Amino acid sequence: MRSPLLAAALALPLAACISFGAKPPPTLMTLSNASPLAPGQSVTAREGTSITIYVPSAPPELGGLRVPVKAGPNAVAYLKDAQWGDAPTRLFRNLLAETITAKTGRVALDPRQYVLAPGARLSGRLVDFGMDAGTGQVTATYDAMLVRKEGATLESRRFQAKAQAATQDAPGVAAALSQASNQIAAEVADWVGAG
Repeated sequence: MRSPLLAAALALPLAACISFGAKPPPTLMTLSNASPLAPGQSVTAREGTSITIYVPSAPPELGGLRVPVKAGPNAVAYLKDAQWGDAPTRLFRNLLAETITAKTGRVALDPRQYVLAPGARLSGRLVDFGMDAGTGQVTATYDAMLVRKEGATLESRRFQAKAQAATQDAPGVAAALSQASNQIAAEVADWVGAG
């Protein structure tokens, strides 16, 4: 009878030492879309009128789920208790896709769907997507590359938007990055144009 109690008593301190990763924050951040598709809205793609949107590449500090904060000209920290629900590059790609479809009427395809209705292709690099610790301002910078049709020349253009975070915490920074992302998405939709 003593040995099971003794084994349980000895295992208790050991259980407190085991950790399977950092404790997740109470909420995960996402981007809200200012131009969502209306429920029930139908969009049709004729051959050549769709647009395939690729997940942008990004520097290493944007590769994870944390929010980078510029702590100086050559230093990057991360926003405390803030974490994206998905990689920021994928969140940004999804916001771009929905905004372009809502504003232009073009069907936005995932790269795996390109063969369904080949058309334009949009790719790029998410250069900045974080906050400046000194100013509390967020910056989103997207270097876009567009091929309007098969065999066409490659066009490139830099889009950048800044917004002031109301608070330097997860909700404030997520709202400001959503605002900046929506501004860029609307400008990209205007650049891409209707199919």
